[in-house]
Amino acid sequence: MRRTLGRLDGDALDAVAGAWLADRLRPPGPRHRRAVAVDGKSLRSAIGPDGRPVHLLAALDHTDGMVLAQLAVEGTTSEISRFQPLLDALDLAEVVITADAMHTQREAAEFLVTGKQAGYLLIVKGDQPGLHAQLKALPWRDIPVLDRTCGQGHGRVEVRTLKVATVPGLNFPHAAQAIHVTRRVRPLGQRRWRTVTVYAITNLTGLQASPTHLADYIRGHWAIEALHHIRDTTFSEDTSRIRTSNAPRTMASLRNLVIGILRNRGWTPAPGPALHPHPAPRRPLARLVALCLWSFSACSGAREPVEAQGGRADRHRDP
Repeated sequence: MRRTLGRLDGDALDAVAGAWLADRLRPPGPRHRRAVAVDGKSLRSAIGPDGRPVHLLAALDHTDGMVLAQLAVEGTTSEISRFQPLLDALDLAEVVITADAMHTQREAAEFLVTGKQAGYLLIVKGDQPGLHAQLKALPWRDIPVLDRTCGQGHGRVEVRTLKVATVPGLNFPHAAQAIHVTRRVRPLGQRRWRTVTVYAITNLTGLQASPTHLADYIRGHWAIEALHHIRDTTFSEDTSRIRTSNAPRTMASLRNLVIGILRNRGWTPAPGPALHPHPAPRRPLARLVALCLWSFSACSGAREPVEAQGGRADRHRDP
């Protein structure tokens, strides 16, 4: 099985799995665009066919948490150069793409708006010094807070506020609004707050996305980080013994597929070792195969044992 996984075409597998999951996405709510997050993840201790560490770039639906596309980032390239190939085959009309500061590139913005008729919401940091300075210099003190959320979890209290300014002439293609997000975090039992300020830009106008929608898009981007955490914890990706050839990429694709199927069936994943349908939890491959079989059986409504090659049910073999 290890050799078989190593011989599979990862791009073909991701294309088929992504298209299958995309057909099962729920329609977005009224006055709310679908949002897709783009982010990368390295597979620890995994070495690809070229002898370099395995790094994958994926696109995930905010609401349903399904991976719609995934590509390998070769050692001689970067995530930036794989951004357009990752999204090229997806139908992104009226979809909002969210990404971190690495992908705040002029070419990416032109590709999304002109080539895909999509929207974008991109984080701006110091690697775009001119744009970052332009956003930072806006009179944010005079702009009222338009969205505020408070939450408690993971041993801390967090307060997030969002301000929006319509600024014509921003030095970025199709940019229509500047966004100022302040996160104030305080660990439980302590009094001292830590404040982080984040800037972002979007081509969506005030009529296309309210401040609440913009805040939802920014928070929703973390769904892809949650997916990575679930793969690392519930599915033991970082400790997998499958580390060479195409097999790590194949296993990552299968984990994405299984998580997407389970979410489509109503499972709300919680990071941790709670999901162990196989009696040998230290065998991630066996556990993943068991999850695949269980998930496909649940989706198809199958109740009978798997048919043997001769046509009769094989009731003696443990699936």
